[in-house]
Amino acid sequence: MFRSFFPMPKIFFPAALAWIIFVTIIWFWIGNDIASFVGLAIEETDEPIIGLGFFLTKKFIWFYIYYILSTLIFAIFWFKFAPHPWQYWSILGSSLIIFSTYFGVQVMVAINNWRRPFFDSIQDALGGETQVLSSDLYYLMIVFAQIAFVSLAVFVLTRFFVSHYIFRWRTAMNFYYTGQWQKLRTIEGAAQRVQEDTMRFAAIMEGLGVSIIDSVMTLIAFLPVLLSLSEYVTILPLIGEIPAPLVNAAIFWSIFGTIFLAIVGIKLPGLEFRNQRVEASLRKELVYGEDDANRATPQSIGELFNNVRKNYFRLYFHYLYFNVARSFYLQADNIFSYLILIPTIVAGKITFGILQQILTAFGQVSNSFQYIVNAWPTIIELISIFKRLQAFESTLSGKNLSKIEFSKDEQKKE
Repeated sequence: MFRSFFPMPKIFFPAALAWIIFVTIIWFWIGNDIASFVGLAIEETDEPIIGLGFFLTKKFIWFYIYYILSTLIFAIFWFKFAPHPWQYWSILGSSLIIFSTYFGVQVMVAINNWRRPFFDSIQDALGGETQVLSSDLYYLMIVFAQIAFVSLAVFVLTRFFVSHYIFRWRTAMNFYYTGQWQKLRTIEGAAQRVQEDTMRFAAIMEGLGVSIIDSVMTLIAFLPVLLSLSEYVTILPLIGEIPAPLVNAAIFWSIFGTIFLAIVGIKLPGLEFRNQRVEASLRKELVYGEDDANRATPQSIGELFNNVRKNYFRLYFHYLYFNVARSFYLQADNIFSYLILIPTIVAGKITFGILQQILTAFGQVSNSFQYIVNAWPTIIELISIFKRLQAFESTLSGKNLSKIEFSKDEQKKE
């Protein structure tokens, strides 16, 4: 799955993670000093910039340059150290996706900065104590439209590129597996695994992979925002005063939901895998029946379909209580941020604009931490596909197949 597209995956991914951590530390440690040295001295301002100027500050320009240089250094090293036929897509393409995702998150930060002046103006206008001109509100609406247009363009272009990126990955897997078909063709449902499972793997990674990057980038961008907004919230219900209350509340609530649903849905990946196996067995017998009149008899089809029915009914039962638990948590999540803000709202310590900023930033951070909660059904499907393609990896590396590859009768024989 990975060696077909990435150079030396067992080394590449730890190296990529280590490089990201290293350049991030350098950025926060001496990034400003380097910027000053190259003539891009960064001036910190107390008030956030509203509008498209947010993306054209010296800090952003320096980040663009720094990111490009970091990417080129890493890519050139791997081009020399371990050349790979798909290296431009797997290395440079991955870097471009990370950058565009981060930029998209920064667009959300820019919109969040816009919320305070706009909703404070709404509050002042409705309160009647401060005069608010119609031109001021129209101007802020135009500013929002400009940011929204950038957001739309970034989203569309990112998705367009990701679609091509994922299809290249599927192409790499397809030719990697078919190139060693003689070793793999004896595995149950080998043809389906090459054609359908690689297709499904690519389709899931197109959405799931970008979501992972988006969640991480959202945390990087919005955690400082939520931390700065924590100064307006001093007390949490039942707990009282704690440092960085909004950040701690978001982390606690998200970790609770992740662990809760992971425990509740622990059996689902194996059942999804079994489901693919019994479906493949039925499909295989029907294909044989097209050429052999002695195959696909009512008795054999009835037995195979009975296995399909049993597995689906097990899936329905386990998804029943999983969906109840997941729905309960997500519904509670809708009011959690309001719940922890009740003492602050009642005390009148924040304006309507600040409230909107807090709710947005809290939602962004909380949803990022809740990535597994939101994507758990898709992750379950991906795990089942991974298990099926893992049989190819085991065969090519000379390892024994996982026990889940065999029926209960075959496991007893083992």
